[in-house]
Amino acid sequence: MKKLEKEIQKLPPDLKQEVEDFVEFLLRKHARKKGKTLKQSWGGALKSYRGEFSSLELQKKALEWRGD
Repeated sequence: MKKLEKEIQKLPPDLKQEVEDFVEFLLRKHARKKGKTLKQSWGGALKSYRGEFSSLELQKKALEWRGD
């Protein structure tokens, strides 16, 4: 980390600002990703329609219900 700090100190002020902006961007990006995991809580939610619709029909119906 000290090496990085030394290298940053060698930069002109405008590039130091770019480094700061980039670090802030990375932190925001990481914060957005944190806690986002693929949830599959919907699994089996359409089970009651199994005998009534084919899988393709269920897919179309689910899109319809979602408003897509």
